[in-house]
Amino acid sequence: MKRQARGGGPVTIGASSATTGEETDTITEHARRLRRRLGRADLKAVPEARRELRELLRHWGRPGRSEIAELLTSELVTNALVHTDDDAVLIAVVGTGGLRVEVRDFVARRPELRGPDTDDDTHGRGLVLVQSLADAWGVRPHGVGKSVWFELGAEAA
Repeated sequence: MKRQARGGGPVTIGASSATTGEETDTITEHARRLRRRLGRADLKAVPEARRELRELLRHWGRPGRSEIAELLTSELVTNALVHTDDDAVLIAVVGTGGLRVEVRDFVARRPELRGPDTDDDTHGRGLVLVQSLADAWGVRPHGVGKSVWFELGAEAA
């Protein structure tokens, strides 16, 4: 199903056909994919992305893992919107083995893994959180820009 998100681009939530790769038109218990375009510097998109991810993961049955997924997704979306000054695309795919979340942006500059500058600084912790809480994560260049991704297995580590 496609719907217009407030302040952003279209949102797609649906199950993918294994044979054609096309998405279905309905949200069902078998919903496995979320794709959302995030507008340049639209920080209101961060809580909206969390809410949409929560809906996608509602039937996953892994509440602790879902909370971690929401936190890490917030970090990746915020980083893309704050540090690139461009649009981004959030893609989340959930299956029986786990979850993969990817945020694509259109700036080739790789993110830096660094800690906060001071104890009171709230900036600089996003990728440290991703590194410490995700089962796997990375940065992958693509045609125009990069994707920063993480994976969470269905089972707690």
